[in-house]
Parts: sequence; structure tokens; C-alpha cells
Amino acid sequence: MRRLPFEPPIKHYDQRIEAIDEHICNLINQRKDITNNNPGFPTKKLITTWSEKYNLYEEFLNSVFTSFLNEDMYKPVVEPKGFLKNIPILKSFEKDDVFYSVTFVRQYENASVVHFNIDREDSDDEVPRRIREPILFDLSIEGKEADFNCRNEGGGGSGGHESYTFIVSPALPDDLSEIKLVFKKYKPPFFNKPTGVEFVI
Repeated sequence: MRRLPFEPPIKHYDQRIEAIDEHICNLINQRKDITNNNPGFPTKKLITTWSEKYNLYEEFLNSVFTSFLNEDMYKPVVEPKGFLKNIPILKSFEKDDVFYSVTFVRQYENASVVHFNIDREDSDDEVPRRIREPILFDLSIEGKEADFNCRNEGGGGSGGHESYTFIVSPALPDDLSEIKLVFKKYKPPFFNKPTGVEFVI
């Protein structure tokens, strides 16, 4: 999914607050360092206290601290370029009558695209299908020293089949025998709570 270039919502900027804004950036960085980028979320009591003390709306503060949890969403987007070849994988995992599989990886010069499938018994009852809780799978790579960034590009499906793609950068090695694809399932509303479903393909 190609990200649109950011445009400031307004052109005006009060230069008198430049030092304050830079200090805010510095404090955000300190916050990440102190917590090893795992700060959690302020309690409702703290949000209420800070809202009253600093004359800020509670929902605004909730939004600010939620944004801190989602920094990875704003990593520079890598668009696959220079298609090289398809690498067959044909690996799978099954749990609770749900069949998860990775059939192949598309190799590009600067990235790899992992194709992830979910298959389950289709139901004749349309109601459960419509109200099925949305899910999100996260992919991480194990087995090599390189630090791989994995981005869920989304997907969809119908009936009992769903298909999703992940963009991995830099590109995975052609020899995937020492590579492990680790999938973790998360649940809404912020898709940051593991469901306990985790498997390696």
C-alpha cells in the first residue's frame, strides 16, 4: 500500500515555539530510551490528572499516547522494485481446524513479498462470517543476523479463504533453509494485544 506524501494541514508556524517543539522531540526520544521503546499506557487516573492540570482534553491525551504506541506504522515505506523470481515455500501450520500456509515468496532487488494464506471450513451461515472478529497477523524473521523489517500490506478473501501479503526489507536470502517466518496473531481495537496464537513456518 503506497503511502501518500505528507502535507502539513496548515502553512502557518509560530517560530516562537520552535525550541519548545524541539524539546518535545527530545523528551519523546528520552521516553523511548528509558523504556526500551516499551512504555505501556498511562492509567486513566493519570490521564484525568494531567488533563485537569494542563488544561487538555482527556481524549486528546489518549490520542497522543496511542500514537506513541504506533510509531512503527510510520517507518519509511519500502516499495518492491526490480522483480527477480518466485521462490516456492510450500510450508504450513494447522490449529483449531484453521490451515495457515506460505506457498511462495516473490523476490525483488530491494525486498521480498511473503504470501500468507488462511483457510478454514466455509460456513453456510452468513451471520457468523459477517460478525467474525477482525484479526491482524504480524510477521517477524528469525535465523539471520540481518535486521528485517516486515510490513503487513493487508489482504482479504471470501468464504473460507483469506490471503495476505507482507513486504520484507531488505530482501530475504534466496536460500531460506535457515530462515524462520514467525507469525503472531493480534486482536482489536489497537491490534497490539497478542491472542496467544503464534507459529513458525
